[in-house]
Amino acid sequence: MSVSAFNRRWAAVILEALTRHGVRHICIAPGSRSTPLTLAAAENSAFIHHTHFDERGLGHLALGLAKVSKQPVAVIVTSGTAVANLYPALIEAGLTGEKLILLTADRPPELIDCGANQAIRQPGMFASHPTHSISLPRPTQDIPARWLVSTIDHALGTLHAGGVHINCPFAEPLYGEMDDTGISWQQRLGDWWQDDKPWLREAPRRESEKQRDWFFWRQKRGVVVAGRMSAEEGKKVALWAQTLGWPLIGDVLSQTGQPLPCADLWLGNAKATSELQQAQIVVQLGSSLTGKRLLQWQASCEPEEYWIVDDIEGRLDPAHHRGRRLIANIADWLELHPAEKRQPWCVEIPRLAEQAMQAVIARRDAFGEAQLAHRISDYLPEQGQLFVGNSLVVRLIDALSQLPAGYPVYSNRGASGIDGLLSTAAGVQRASGKPTLAIVGDLSALYDLNALALLRQVSAPLVLIVVNNNGGQIFSLLPTPKSERERFLSDAAKRPF
Repeated sequence: MSVSAFNRRWAAVILEALTRHGVRHICIAPGSRSTPLTLAAAENSAFIHHTHFDERGLGHLALGLAKVSKQPVAVIVTSGTAVANLYPALIEAGLTGEKLILLTADRPPELIDCGANQAIRQPGMFASHPTHSISLPRPTQDIPARWLVSTIDHALGTLHAGGVHINCPFAEPLYGEMDDTGISWQQRLGDWWQDDKPWLREAPRRESEKQRDWFFWRQKRGVVVAGRMSAEEGKKVALWAQTLGWPLIGDVLSQTGQPLPCADLWLGNAKATSELQQAQIVVQLGSSLTGKRLLQWQASCEPEEYWIVDDIEGRLDPAHHRGRRLIANIADWLELHPAEKRQPWCVEIPRLAEQAMQAVIARRDAFGEAQLAHRISDYLPEQGQLFVGNSLVVRLIDALSQLPAGYPVYSNRGASGIDGLLSTAAGVQRASGKPTLAIVGDLSALYDLNALALLRQVSAPLVLIVVNNNGGQIFSLLPTPKSERERFLSDAAKRPF
């Protein structure tokens, strides 16, 4: 019996099982222990292969691919600290809903906790962040292939968002010629190999039903808050709110066109907050709000009902409002809850929003990051997309710009880290094939310089803007004592780019 040959057949079953759940993109880092998985991926024609030498960047590349494709993306890495480098991307996916499948090669059990090289405790190392975790046994014909595929099907068939960690130990030898070892083991799956469906199919998740009292609430004074959503959903939400006559406060990631722009400015006006207090219901569509003043208003508002509609499960409301948490696709929910034509009830807020935008326009010809943020829509590629970094960049664009309705915008606003942003942008471009404008801060760029290798392989023009403001300028805005702020926050982040 050839151990290396059976390792490859075991891995081939795993990879084939992934294709039954829509996996097309697979991201691979070089490594020895992961050889069976890499060879199985290379031999499977269903996959589009991506390679990168930096596992942290590889995880974020997969994240970007998943954002655009809306399908699960697989990642293959070798054992040891290579696995730990996937942690940031996994955390982000869990918060923003992308589906990542982490295939982590491992040493067999007899090499763990005994001083063997590159052997760490990998099962459970991601704690509660994966949606599912599978710790596979070492490959053996004593375990039927149907157990292997049904185990994977169970994890992926119920996966609606987040990551799945599949830990895959392989014993040596890892290399060698293929022979007939394990052929009969594989053949017990019968015509599954010719089929395109999972071995085990589970019932889909049940989404929230139509709210039977919607006809009552749509006649009230309402406010629409739009968070992260798709471009198509953004256009539908904008029309829905306009028909209802409700003010729409759109986040930079809402893709609604932000009909009331510069919300982070006009929400500081007492007239605006006073008018918003008259709202009887707030409907928030999408999560991940960016603006500081919007978050402050969202936390302090007290309507009779606060509804949150999002495809992602969980509470998604740090203010813990009394109301309803509705798990549903936003576009589908809008169809179930049609708008009724009504006159706008807010008269002061549109005027304040226009005044705020005119104040910004009056200063647009100066030079600085604020002016760049305001004019970002002038630089958007036609039929393209925008990727926005974190920290000060996304806040300035949210506060000072007005992006076109339905123009695709992507960002990592789950954990809002500044690592892996260039890699994520590369994944966004590869999955869409569209011209891409990406804008990040200088510290974000320094964190992910290895991703420049990924940006060499693009299928359409990608322009990267780095806001070189001497690093970490968001810290200069914090209300802390000046000396401590400069020493431990602002100065600590200053690095020549």
